Amino acid sequence: MAKTPPGTMLRLAPEDEYTHKPDAALNYNESMYFNMFDPVRKTGGWFRLGNRPNEGYAEMSNCLYLPDGRVAFMYARPEIAGNAAMDAGGMKFEVLEPFKRLRVTYSGKVVVLGNPHEMADPAGAFRSNPVVPCEVVLDYEGVSPMFGGETVKADGSPLDLDPEKSFAKAHYEQHMAASGHFVVGDERFEVSGFGLRDKSWGPRYWQAIHWYRWLPMNFGRDFGMMISIVTNDEGKQRQGGMVLKDGLYDLIESCTIESDWDDNWYQTALRAHVVTESGAEYDIDGKVLSLIPLRNRRKAPDGSELNTRITEGMTEYHCNGVTGYGLSEYLDQIVDGRPVGAGH
Repeated sequence: MAKTPPGTMLRLAPEDEYTHKPDAALNYNESMYFNMFDPVRKTGGWFRLGNRPNEGYAEMSNCLYLPDGRVAFMYARPEIAGNAAMDAGGMKFEVLEPFKRLRVTYSGKVVVLGNPHEMADPAGAFRSNPVVPCEVVLDYEGVSPMFGGETVKADGSPLDLDPEKSFAKAHYEQHMAASGHFVVGDERFEVSGFGLRDKSWGPRYWQAIHWYRWLPMNFGRDFGMMISIVTNDEGKQRQGGMVLKDGLYDLIESCTIESDWDDNWYQTALRAHVVTESGAEYDIDGKVLSLIPLRNRRKAPDGSELNTRITEGMTEYHCNGVTGYGLSEYLDQIVDGRPVGAGH
């Protein structure tokens, strides 16, 4: 289980796998996210639903990395009437057995990008690339304990949060095995591999974090990691995550990530060093195989435009002589045309 500040504790119950009663905050968000990568076919994807019931819509993302470097992608903001289910925009997440078995399905359209970097201009990318039918069916099985939960006061009462500065009041993650298929147009991909899922709920603005680096990866059923560095606008950094080894989590005490960049400040490769609470150390090398840049924009109360960039790279990882796959997700606020965490 993750660490908590003094005077607080983590709470996580099986019913947290289902949707919660929304807070009063306008920007209440309840989201579930799954990824998976097939180490043999070198394909994979990630899938997210974020319900914003107090704003009347959900955020839906479907992203598939195809073996030849193409990316099939769709994003939508379907209307929702409440927070009863994770089911919007053609995507559905089902809890078959809390903490153990879940199912992801999608039926809709995707744009197929020969050059995924074109998504830096979403309107242009959708205009100039084919849009085809898509189906995803994946069954997930938990291969690890749960990591995280809701941070509450020692007496169990909720924390006081500022919705304007909040990213989530509760968050948990789990390494998974997954199998199923993707259909993209007339192509069908049978897939079997590993991934990670997370869930969060509470007030969220994507602009609440200055920059972060999030590296979920799997080297097989019994070895995986999630490395996280989160930095605020004062430069204060929170390092963490966990190493999955033989069915148990060893929490990360400290970590560093050094990245290589292209001319757009998209990550192309990385080197990470991890020290865990047990004293174990790991060195990880990552090579980005395919990357799609995404963005989130909103107006601040003073009318200024806030722009967040999230680069999602399918990444091949090497550690301790074994090869694995996962994601390198880099979030940055864009200021004067440049990501604030550039170089980190």
